[in-house]
Amino acid sequence: MKDMTECRERLGGIFNITVTPFDAAGAVDKAGLARSIERVIGLGYDGILIGGTYGEFPAMSPDERADLFRTAMDVVGDRVPVMLCSAGSDARTVRELTALASDLGGLPMVTPPFVSEVTDDQIHAFFKDMAPLSKTGVLIYNAPGIGITLPPDLIERLAEIPGMVGMKQGDLSVAAIDRIANRLGGRIKLFCASDLAFLGPMMAGFDGISSTNSCALPEIILATYRALEAGDANTARELHRVWYPFRALARRHGQPQMVKAAMNLRGFGGGKVRLPLRDLNAAAVAEVASMMQALAADPRAQVTLAG
Repeated sequence: MKDMTECRERLGGIFNITVTPFDAAGAVDKAGLARSIERVIGLGYDGILIGGTYGEFPAMSPDERADLFRTAMDVVGDRVPVMLCSAGSDARTVRELTALASDLGGLPMVTPPFVSEVTDDQIHAFFKDMAPLSKTGVLIYNAPGIGITLPPDLIERLAEIPGMVGMKQGDLSVAAIDRIANRLGGRIKLFCASDLAFLGPMMAGFDGISSTNSCALPEIILATYRALEAGDANTARELHRVWYPFRALARRHGQPQMVKAAMNLRGFGGGKVRLPLRDLNAAAVAEVASMMQALAADPRAQVTLAG
């Protein structure tokens, strides 16, 4: 993408949150990353998100993250829009990665700085500082999982900053979703940050979703989204129920550990997680394998297992 106009035009639909596959030595498996990207693009996903929270960016150095950006963009080219997570607690790193993401033709995704007792005014000033660094705009990431939940009042203030082209909303409370959809819809592009509960936000008028579980279950999650997009809420709801056991198990074992284990069972090459996360133990992998076998027996899930 070359500028904010093109970014706004192309930003929407279902984005795969691509996990970062690490090998046994802890290095990024670039070939595995490329295969993951090609898989979802080939299936028809509308976009890719690289280096997000489930991409384990907090466990990577700025140089590693920059290299990840370049590697992913070399694979994707301009085939689909790419969100590149430039979030961080050090504003210097965020500045460098935000500028790089834009220069590479991606859309930088920025969280508020996760430092102690940062005020709303300081968060606003932070996003205002980042906006001019990107010619493609900035995607606001409201990520409660890393410690800060942006309230709707502050989100509306941030949306007024020139250069804010969209928001990835991780706070899925009904009141927040309703207010954001009705007050910001049409002004900035709105993404639901969770594939665990995207039916409601999409029905409320959001422009798209981002999905980590689609690394392991790309077929059924895409089918669920496309059904909803086509106005077939009944089919979307039924398909969403099909993979509920996966979602329930993911909440127990954590992400991205769970999705990588499921990817490996499918021969997708999810790789390993990096410390401080831990790969699932043998008992947990056995649970995942049992659940995946059950999904493989249901033709609606479109799951095939390796071997």
